Amino acid sequence: MNTSPHYILLPANPLFIATSVIGAFLLNLLPWDHWYGVPDFVALVLAFWSIHQPRKVGIGIAFMMGLLMDVHNASLLGEHALSYTLLSYFAIMIHRRVLWFKLPTQAAHILPLLLLMQAVQLTVRLLVSGKFPGWLYFLESIVAAALWPVVTMILLAPQRRAIDRDDTRPI
Repeated sequence: MNTSPHYILLPANPLFIATSVIGAFLLNLLPWDHWYGVPDFVALVLAFWSIHQPRKVGIGIAFMMGLLMDVHNASLLGEHALSYTLLSYFAIMIHRRVLWFKLPTQAAHILPLLLLMQAVQLTVRLLVSGKFPGWLYFLESIVAAALWPVVTMILLAPQRRAIDRDDTRPI
């Protein structure tokens, strides 16, 4: 028997969505680019919102955030834009399926999307520079998938609030 509480979610506030995407971008601006295992927070938040709010956050926002990351990293213009766009597209494709599962299984569905995103970035880098960063490069996606339940709980928290709090109602 499933004993986990089921929440009736409020509509997502567009200001909160924008704040979370900007916050993820600011986390990516921190100087830990060359550390193995640090997740791409923008990709994680874009995947989350593409699954939970595909009409509000989609391929266009993913493309714009990718361009911003390309400018920040001084990488080939379009490298992140292409990978984020593909990530958002495939996340939107599977969003109805993913939402049926519990958080650990959702993370297992997100992991291939994040690995695909990194594989696209790696392919572009290999075509341009020919340098392979090593297999630890893909640790980023594994850590990001492991953070999926935490990110989900944090980003869904504002939607779980009751509009008018009443202690006599169960929901």
